[in-house]
Amino acid sequence: MSDMKALAGPVRHAGAAMSPPPERSLPTKILLAITRGVLTVLVLLDEIARPLYRPLADWLASLGIVARAEAAIARLPRLAILALLAIPFAVAEPLKIVGLIMIGRGQVVAGIMILAVAYLASFLIVERIYQAGRGKLLSYRWLAWLMAAIETVRVKALSWVKASTAYQSAIRIRDEARRWLRGLRA
Repeated sequence: MSDMKALAGPVRHAGAAMSPPPERSLPTKILLAITRGVLTVLVLLDEIARPLYRPLADWLASLGIVARAEAAIARLPRLAILALLAIPFAVAEPLKIVGLIMIGRGQVVAGIMILAVAYLASFLIVERIYQAGRGKLLSYRWLAWLMAAIETVRVKALSWVKASTAYQSAIRIRDEARRWLRGLRA
């Protein structure tokens, strides 16, 4: 049975009685709503930042030393890969807080620089470690479930954003700007 089928739960056959999902308590509903909201914001921020850091991530992935490091990571046991994945978070997350504190104290440029470096480092390093050890990491059922849930939230959030009038307007403006720039080059 594949991991995704195992995560989906038991298969229901035609004619089998399906019981309704259990009713969730109010605190559980609130916690789930907050979690979905936070995940949606994070996914949207990632989608906004991705075009900015993707060329750098692709260049980094093309380096020989990175390929050798990824091969070494892929040979590690899954728990070691998971621990290795936690290290950039342990460094970058406190730096993000420091950056926010600096911005709050009026050191806006320095705070933004620290935030940018912390986000960029966590994006690049975490992505490379995850890609190198993806197969072993997803053998943890809880992580496979979490990644599937994040992907579901990402798809739903993007669908919601793309259906909005603001997004459609932004795309029209972007396309008009591209046509205008092409006209200048011609």
